[in-house]
Amino acid sequence: MSDLLEKIENGVAVLTMNRPESLNALSAGMMADLSEAVPRLAEDPAVKVIVLTGAGRGFCAGGDVKGMANRNEDPSGSNTKGPTIEQKAQSLRKGMEVSRILYQCSKPTIAMMRGPAAGAGLSLGLACDMRVASKTIRFTTAFVNVGASGDYGGSYFLTKLVGGAKARELYFTGRKIESDEALQLGIVNHLVEDDALEAKTMELANQIARGPTVALQYMKQNLNAAETGTLEQVFDMEATAMVRTMMTDDHKEAARAFVEKRAPNFSGE
Repeated sequence: MSDLLEKIENGVAVLTMNRPESLNALSAGMMADLSEAVPRLAEDPAVKVIVLTGAGRGFCAGGDVKGMANRNEDPSGSNTKGPTIEQKAQSLRKGMEVSRILYQCSKPTIAMMRGPAAGAGLSLGLACDMRVASKTIRFTTAFVNVGASGDYGGSYFLTKLVGGAKARELYFTGRKIESDEALQLGIVNHLVEDDALEAKTMELANQIARGPTVALQYMKQNLNAAETGTLEQVFDMEATAMVRTMMTDDHKEAARAFVEKRAPNFSGE
């Protein structure tokens, strides 16, 4: 069975990391599948929202540490030259594009999370626009526990969410964050009982998918720019986007619906 499952329904694409026996640790196959699926769905006009989740009782345990240990051992004692540091970094950087696309693509992205989310797995969840989690969640940056510095953008996304000092604490100590603290810190948007997780996530995803597609695209662009741009730059982007969205069929439909005291029926155009 594939390490990544994909389902599209009513404009919502659900990607399920599918290695439940290892808490969905990131195998080479899963990383390759994510690198293919995420950019494709980001460009698919039939997809309005992307949901990322994990099969079984966990979201994603991060890198496959057992696989790392095996690669670090060379029982043959061979001195055969492998990839250089630069080549390894380039390969890793290519895989990390998944996080960038989840964060920067025009589609709203949601992480549906239960159980452990660690290391690069946590980074993937943080890359999404929103996180809906069950009370079973347990987050940890984890990198310090394996003598690594971190990847997949976690240091960037966590700093944006909780601030520099708290992000440093969580990276330097690798301590676990339980559900209540995750909600308090603003890492998760919604915290629900485990048996309500899928229903709550899909309710949110379907609500967004029914919305005005063009307006949502520009909203995400503006909100991302607000995190790094100047006030003047955001004002300029907002002005251009506002004029553009008010020329859409969805805006005209919303105006008619307001006058007629009914819910708008958005077409995405």
